[in-house]
Amino acid sequence: MADQSGAARTPPGGIDAVLLAPPPALSAEDARSAALTAFGVEAAGARSLGSERDQAFLLTGSSGDGVAVLKVSNPAEDPAMLDAEALAARHAAACDPGLRIALPRRAVAGSGHGAARGAGAAAAGAGEGDMAAYRARWAANGTGHWVRAYDVLPGRARLDPAALADPALIAWGETTARLGRALRGFAHPRAIRRLPWDVQHAPAVRPMLAAIGDRSARAAVTAVLDRFDQAVAPRWPLLRAQVIHGDLTADNVLADQAGAITGIVDFGDMTHSALVADLAAVLDSLCAGRDGTEMFRVARLVLDGYQRVTPLEPLELELLGELWAARAAVGVAFGSWRASAGLEEPAFAGRFRQAALAMIDHLLTAGWDQAARLLGGAPGRAAPGGAGLAARRAAAFGPAMEPLSYDEPVEVASARGVWITDASGRAYLDMYNNVPCVGHAHPRVTEAVARQWRVLNTNLRYLHAGAVELAERLVATCPPGLDTVLFVNSGSEANDLAWRLARCHTGHEGAVCTRSAYHGITEATAAFSPEALPGAPPPHVATWEPPDAYRGLRLGAEGFAAALAALAARGIAPAAAILDGVLLSDGVLVLDPAYVRELARLTRAAGGLWIADEVQGGHGRTGEAMWSFQRFGIEPDIVTLGKPMGNGQPVGAVITRREIAERFARQTVFFSTFGGNQVSVAAAHAVLDVLADERVLPRVRDAGRALRDAVREATAGHDRVGDVRGVGLANGIELVTDRASKSPDPAGAAAAREGLRRRGVLVGTTGPTGNVLKVRPPLAFTSDLVPAFTRALAGALADLPPAAPGRERP
Repeated sequence: MADQSGAARTPPGGIDAVLLAPPPALSAEDARSAALTAFGVEAAGARSLGSERDQAFLLTGSSGDGVAVLKVSNPAEDPAMLDAEALAARHAAACDPGLRIALPRRAVAGSGHGAARGAGAAAAGAGEGDMAAYRARWAANGTGHWVRAYDVLPGRARLDPAALADPALIAWGETTARLGRALRGFAHPRAIRRLPWDVQHAPAVRPMLAAIGDRSARAAVTAVLDRFDQAVAPRWPLLRAQVIHGDLTADNVLADQAGAITGIVDFGDMTHSALVADLAAVLDSLCAGRDGTEMFRVARLVLDGYQRVTPLEPLELELLGELWAARAAVGVAFGSWRASAGLEEPAFAGRFRQAALAMIDHLLTAGWDQAARLLGGAPGRAAPGGAGLAARRAAAFGPAMEPLSYDEPVEVASARGVWITDASGRAYLDMYNNVPCVGHAHPRVTEAVARQWRVLNTNLRYLHAGAVELAERLVATCPPGLDTVLFVNSGSEANDLAWRLARCHTGHEGAVCTRSAYHGITEATAAFSPEALPGAPPPHVATWEPPDAYRGLRLGAEGFAAALAALAARGIAPAAAILDGVLLSDGVLVLDPAYVRELARLTRAAGGLWIADEVQGGHGRTGEAMWSFQRFGIEPDIVTLGKPMGNGQPVGAVITRREIAERFARQTVFFSTFGGNQVSVAAAHAVLDVLADERVLPRVRDAGRALRDAVREATAGHDRVGDVRGVGLANGIELVTDRASKSPDPAGAAAAREGLRRRGVLVGTTGPTGNVLKVRPPLAFTSDLVPAFTRALAGALADLPPAAPGRERP
């Protein structure tokens, strides 16, 4: 045996002394006697179950069946710690009765259990009884030990992790999370301890590294500890912490034939630590003996099970690889040291050594960032892909895909509120994206979606209150005649369905839209989206040009009436006219309400329906009302909503009159596989809640007014800025070659867009010639951000090249 002097076994780094004393050495007869005397358990036999620092026996009856388990504690064990373990087990069993947890039996009166009552037991166990009554004192070989007796739980012990099937791995993760949740409210002063298995104390094994004889193994363990000091220790205080079990491993539970845990039998490594440290212990056990690819696959299955119960936070996922490696490294170092100190037989101490070193090697070979990604994390920020990524995009998507925005594309990495951060870490003020209407990554929406994904997501063939309540809330925002809601997945689908409803209801085939409208990408909606059409619209579509107040073209309804007449000349009656209430694709034009009311009247007089496309203008973007059509004083026949409804979650809706839906139903039924699914509905509910709770509409009204006023002031002397117009947070800044000619300047608008991007602001361009800067930020935009925008705009305008010859407005 190695030197067992006091110096050789000095606790490195203050490690709990219980790990430094040799384990008990009771005989089977001692175990039987202790069980009978202390707990009244008669046993015909006692079989050692093995243990690292304690001793455990399965007590059997005359038939050979187990009647109890006797646990003999290490002589250095603090009895208050034993009481804390018992309290934790009882607490967890009470919080989750479905967990099969071994609980201690009460000792026989007079067996000495009160002789050394733990100091912390009474306070920690308030309301849970006197835990000292569940242990007894027993002397063997001249040494006193605390003994405890437990019921026998079903299942097999000492499992082979490599034999566990995938369902068992998932179930193991789920049980780990359930046990962590059951211990969430438990606290005990003795849980603050220094066990090396608790990875927060991994650096404490550095003095043990000399005991690792193999140089390469020692180097690997050192590399893991170095990484822990560098990447984990500074962020350890940010991790969720509580009392954890700490050792739900294949060597320390009972399981059924399928590998599912049937008995949690040992709280000896219970400690207050990071919650995710529980998973590090589980992965260190279950992934042993597997190659790199399989090791990570198994780990992901365990994580899947865990996150069915307790979702992991981003930092936990990011650091899990390091914690897993640290747990394995501690096993190698501590086992080597205990063997060298004579505290364990070398074969027993090193039984997991090779498997642990192999796991460490796989993690080191993968690299910490890649390991985090393989475990579902998103470590740090990836290096920008640049031109190489753009080339891969072109190769993968082909030429039909719309080109990237900006001459120097923005490689996005994250976003929050009205800010988008690129892969290099630069933040951009997002003045363009209307889809995340209440702001990128709004916590109310993201949490609603995440919660619902963990519960249910299916279709409307099943009854679910969420979709019904959402429909009722949407109807409540509309005029009384609009009383029926159909859910889809996008604005394009909503407009496509609206077109089907209009054709069915009227029996007509014609459509009327603005000359630069955009209403979707389906075959039907693309026909009345001339902004994206390469040529003239198909014969069943007629277009009209909205009034251009900037150029003094305050047309009456003649242009619209001419579109209707053009259809009639082709023998086509209108099924519907469709209008985006903020005319974003037409250059953000502001229409007179009386004018729009006349258009709706003409449409209905010709036998068509009026469709209000609220995909871009709805959900409070005008700041005046929930829907842009409301400021015109009209009641549409159909209203369509798109992805802003769910802050970007795929969702859309059609709101219409019951009679229109009834006529449609006489011909067919409508079904969208995931239209109105529970996740999208949860997002849409959250958006409506945010709009109300944050009082978004008045904020939008004030921010929009402040933005237009500031831009007009900042550009008052700039000859290339012809007009600043809009409503709420739907705004356009029209660039011209000069104010005298008012000639559209699309090249100047494109240059200004690029100049704004260089200054950290994102906008788009719009209008028939593309000469209008489209400024439609998320509705999280506030007045205090206006100066940042105007400064960037002023700089971009100052850098404009000389104007090219003017273009006539088509």
